[in-house]
Amino acid sequence: MATEDNNVPDHRMCATMEVHNRLLEEFPECRARRAEISAALEATLSENPSFRRSCGLTTIPVVVHVAYNNDTENIPDGQVTSQIDALNRDYRANNSDIGNVPTVWKDLAQDPMIEFVLATTDPDGNPTDGITRTQTDQTSFGQDDSVKSAASGGADPWPSDKYLNIWVCTLSGGLLGYAQFPGMPPATDGVVILNTAFGTTGTATAPFNMGRTTVHEVGHWLDLRHIWGDTNNCSGTDFVDDTPNAQLPNFGKPTFPHVTCSNDPNGDMFVNYMDYVDDDTMVMFTSGQIARMHATLEGSRSSIGT
Repeated sequence: MATEDNNVPDHRMCATMEVHNRLLEEFPECRARRAEISAALEATLSENPSFRRSCGLTTIPVVVHVAYNNDTENIPDGQVTSQIDALNRDYRANNSDIGNVPTVWKDLAQDPMIEFVLATTDPDGNPTDGITRTQTDQTSFGQDDSVKSAASGGADPWPSDKYLNIWVCTLSGGLLGYAQFPGMPPATDGVVILNTAFGTTGTATAPFNMGRTTVHEVGHWLDLRHIWGDTNNCSGTDFVDDTPNAQLPNFGKPTFPHVTCSNDPNGDMFVNYMDYVDDDTMVMFTSGQIARMHATLEGSRSSIGT
């Protein structure tokens, strides 16, 4: 839950899987599309488990839609650019705290070779700073995608095959954010982030003030799953071989090793961006996760980025 005075949840909660399951019910045709995407990913990665795009670095244009009810929620440009900087820090493995990766996993913590830039041209070809601002009568948004539509008090997306849409708003229910996997409805494609967990300046508030909620959610947008596989009985999978099987999400700041699911001696990879730990504790993507993101950019998201 969030504390009432500052809208900062006391632990990480992401609604990506709940949103995904809802969309599968609402749009049954997406089931077949997701099956195709998953089969193509599996084929690419079975042929080359360390797949990397031949182009090397991929640069993705971003539009940030700020939906605000009051002046505090209308976060400054500097807070937006601090988030882009944080994405580029972590998706290029330039984060100084990558040194916190336990020795057993250091070789897996590699450079994803993905960069992000605020869009400079809008869908009509006009110059833009890559930020839209929408004053709304909504005091908060839930996980129902209402922030993604002007008709429900939010902001309409820019074409999701050309831009990564990020909506920033006040979220209810203790949520930090949620994302959409590739192959789901284009009209809602993108990520949603709580305004007090966005960027590293302004209203960004500890323990979610290092921009890593967006790092986590963009991981989902690039078809990464939570490292425990979203079950509680060790049967889940994130479809990545070099992330240890884990029973449940880790919260806060665990100490190494945290053993579950017979994954001793090293335990859960709670330092991974796709767990639920605090911002200052998640510090790495693995080689296998990077391969999955690259295969996604080569496949289901090949229309975006340069």
